[in-house]
Amino acid sequence: MTPIYAAAIVLAFVALGELVSIWSKARVPSLLVAMLGVFIVAKAGIIPDSVVNDSTLLQAYTILSAPLLFHMGSIIPLNTLLKQWRSVLISVAGMAVAVGLLFAVVGPLFDFQTVIAGAGPLAGGIVATGLTTEGLTKAGVASTIVVLPALVLMLQSVPAMPMTNFLLRRFAIGVRDSGELTRLAAENQAAQEHQAKRKKLVNLPQDLVDNQLFVLFLVLVGGSLATFLGGITHIPSSIVALILGIVSTYFGFTPERTLEKANSFGLAMAAVIAVVMAPLLKATLADVIAAILPVLAILVVGGIGIMLGGFLATKLLKWRSALGMSVALTAMYGFPADYLLTNEVARSTGRDDEERKALLDVMLPPMLVGGFTSVSAGSVVIASILVSFI
Repeated sequence: MTPIYAAAIVLAFVALGELVSIWSKARVPSLLVAMLGVFIVAKAGIIPDSVVNDSTLLQAYTILSAPLLFHMGSIIPLNTLLKQWRSVLISVAGMAVAVGLLFAVVGPLFDFQTVIAGAGPLAGGIVATGLTTEGLTKAGVASTIVVLPALVLMLQSVPAMPMTNFLLRRFAIGVRDSGELTRLAAENQAAQEHQAKRKKLVNLPQDLVDNQLFVLFLVLVGGSLATFLGGITHIPSSIVALILGIVSTYFGFTPERTLEKANSFGLAMAAVIAVVMAPLLKATLADVIAAILPVLAILVVGGIGIMLGGFLATKLLKWRSALGMSVALTAMYGFPADYLLTNEVARSTGRDDEERKALLDVMLPPMLVGGFTSVSAGSVVIASILVSFI
């Protein structure tokens, strides 16, 4: 299929998801609609299974993935990030309890290889899935098990995103109606003003900050540096890019919200969504049917474990449980869903622009930090360790 046609089709499903999300006031997550919609239509033969590959959005992702993580590091000021240590602990607790439950429940029901196939992808994203699939393939395990990581990755957002949507809405309405949002917004405003007054090591001229092409160049340099450092240190480039984005923005080498400044964030988001869709279209109905029982077991038991671990950690840290469990659930979908879900809830529960911004400022930092902790780092560690036991 011609790339322009394929890209238009892929983005049509993304747009449909956005419309449904707006009409349902964020009760139906946009990514859920987009992914299930493109899967059903492709399997019905209306569009080719290769539509995502034909769109060349995956090629765009290979260029924009590291710059996008660099951009995410530029979103949250370092002072705010340091305040989110609770989010890190909650994410780790959710992953740990989930893996423990998978071994205790799914292992006896199926086998050790099934747990290994599902644990890493459940707690993270594409990198963990790739590591797990590669390890299973080299070990020569059965094809029905080799396909499990991709299926878990594809389906884990189906229960997790609506649950997160429900919990975040509950949290947002609670802080909004209790009056606590006013205090939280004031604290965030004071922190932002302090951040704005802080002297940076480098002060870019405003003309350069406002120049979209120059800012895009800076982001690509940051992504390139992250890729290079990741290659020589063997640390995932996504983590390196995130750290570089935080540090670079803190010292003033790049402006905050870099890709938005470069007016390139929408394209980068489309590329990431295409990456999420691509593995969904590669699975056959036969593969799905053969693996449906172990996948369901992994999703149910693992999802309960993530929520349980998040709940317990939240109680120990004296946070609101609805927000804490939402942070833990980011392990099951990560970025960009955590970003999109939080925006959807803030948009639908805020009664005016000021209230929407205040809600977003309260919810987005812990959600992003939780997602980065689990998807970018924690899941890779889990997958690497478990695969070594095959």
